[in-house]
Amino acid sequence: MIDEAGTAARGASDRAPADRAVSRTVAVWDLPLRLWHWAFAASILAAWFTPTVYDRLHRIVGYTVLGLLAFRLVWGFWGSRYSRFRMVGVRLRAAPRYLWNLRRGITGRYIGLNPAGTLMLVALLLAIAISAITGAMSVTVTFFGVWWVEDTHHYSSDAVIVLVVLHVVGVLLMGLLQRENLIRAMITGRKRIRGHH
Repeated sequence: MIDEAGTAARGASDRAPADRAVSRTVAVWDLPLRLWHWAFAASILAAWFTPTVYDRLHRIVGYTVLGLLAFRLVWGFWGSRYSRFRMVGVRLRAAPRYLWNLRRGITGRYIGLNPAGTLMLVALLLAIAISAITGAMSVTVTFFGVWWVEDTHHYSSDAVIVLVVLHVVGVLLMGLLQRENLIRAMITGRKRIRGHH
């Protein structure tokens, strides 16, 4: 037992710097979730810039968003630990106090989404779902030209862009407060373990 512990310790000390850097991080966001995140972001931007000018592309992007929403709902129950929705209720209840504490720079440390991030996730998914569904409705025979469908699509789409801007600002702000590159974390899937800078 002592020899095994010593061997393990020597092995850890003999690791290359790159290996030690990896050991100071933990896998959080799985590959399907990361691919979903960036495909979702690209689709939202494409949808925002294509209505009336590139209607056909706008419709294709809209249906793509609906497909990505469906995937996220499934992955919220069948994905890896930090992809699942199991902590959403707890984090949403903690969100008001968390946001209040942010005034003093108190962020806490969450490997997955913090309460503010969870609140943003739910708000974005709801707003995007409303926008995408009413968009699909507006090109059907039944709902084409119906004022409340068009208005709901318009206002929910505007809300999505506002939420996206808040999301990006929040990510950058949290990255500064916690001294961690959260954008890189959504690319690599790894986050720093507490205490390592």
